[in-house]
Amino acid sequence: MTHDLLTSLRSLLTAEASAEAYACGTEPGDLEQAVWLRLLERLASEGPPPDPHRWLRGAVRTEARRTRRAARDERPYGREPAGVAEYAHEPERLALAAARHRALREAVRRLPGRCPRLMEALLSPRDLTYREIAGELGMSQGSLGPERSRCLGCLRRLLTAEVAVG
Repeated sequence: MTHDLLTSLRSLLTAEASAEAYACGTEPGDLEQAVWLRLLERLASEGPPPDPHRWLRGAVRTEARRTRRAARDERPYGREPAGVAEYAHEPERLALAAARHRALREAVRRLPGRCPRLMEALLSPRDLTYREIAGELGMSQGSLGPERSRCLGCLRRLLTAEVAVG
């Protein structure tokens, strides 16, 4: 019964969330997820709504309003949170940051294939564009994204293994 209800509401929810998401400044998938959660909570506490399609439309609008309200009420920090900036230049923090950078650079050098050169270019203080990196490495600009993803995956696995051993 529950599976049939969820299946029957899927396309309606996708359409409703897509229609409301832009106006509330969120992704349709986030809105869908919030409504699925509300529906599952309702199913557990009260059972299925008498008119599921009507309930779903109302739930999407309620979640969209909630998202708009949250976005309106949230304000970015005008400056760093208390305590962060004032300790940033302490010798201990500087030493730890330097150690992390060294460990990252060492791990990058152990990557396979073109990954070390690509990662060094991406980490460069010169802040190179994809076009500049592609030119330096002699590869097409379109292949940089997939290559970068592959290299980051390798780096992640390498660093995860080191953390697990250490």
